[in-house]
Amino acid sequence: MRDVFTSFGRALGSLRTPGMLWHMVWPALVALALWTVGAIVSWSVLVAAAMEWIAGWPLAGDWVQGSDFAAATALVLVKIALVLAMVPLIYLTAALLVAVFALPMMIERVAREEYGALEQRRGGSNLGSVLNTVWVSALFLVMLVASLPLWLIPGFGLLVSIALTAWLNARSFGYDALMQHADRAELAALPRSRRDGMFLLGGVCALLAHIPFVNLVAPAFSALAFVHFMLAALNDERGRRGVTILDPEPPSSTQGA
Repeated sequence: MRDVFTSFGRALGSLRTPGMLWHMVWPALVALALWTVGAIVSWSVLVAAAMEWIAGWPLAGDWVQGSDFAAATALVLVKIALVLAMVPLIYLTAALLVAVFALPMMIERVAREEYGALEQRRGGSNLGSVLNTVWVSALFLVMLVASLPLWLIPGFGLLVSIALTAWLNARSFGYDALMQHADRAELAALPRSRRDGMFLLGGVCALLAHIPFVNLVAPAFSALAFVHFMLAALNDERGRRGVTILDPEPPSSTQGA
């Protein structure tokens, strides 16, 4: 728990690095624009398809078709569910942009300024990052689609969104944060040993995706928090094995100036 909130605090401190804020904002703006345009163009089709899908359910379908009140209630729930479902989709798109374009710059600057003594063993690769991101994104979409019936239950959509986003953060950013500094063995073992902390940090960051305006920087900030969490964990692990380590400190106000 302490490591999670320490990483969160260090990520806040790293925001003072010149250019960091811009690389945190632009992926979300692009993702928001893409999904907003897509929703406007396809809204009526999506609503109609969702209502037709519900009408085919064994019990709910008869209830919706047999009552105007039930049909109206289902329509409202469908629209709410579609709006809520856009949150993880926007987040996923922004996270993909962060992983491919923004995160390498973040890792380079944060590692240079705060983890400079941590040896880079390059157990991962850009190709590995892309393959991991594609695989995790595909699984995320499968789980999102499979969970759609739960989104019609008030409150469940938010819980599902947070849980899926927490998983996405841990599985995607965990690899990217380590790929330059960990060797292959560390890259495989460290996420397993820190699985609980990674999911907790992913959940804390997932909450940011549901706060207005803050959600614009949530994907990139999550990636930044995972850089701190995973590099600190790698530093600690090497320390237990007697490897030369460092004591990472939050950047001072003069760093990066």
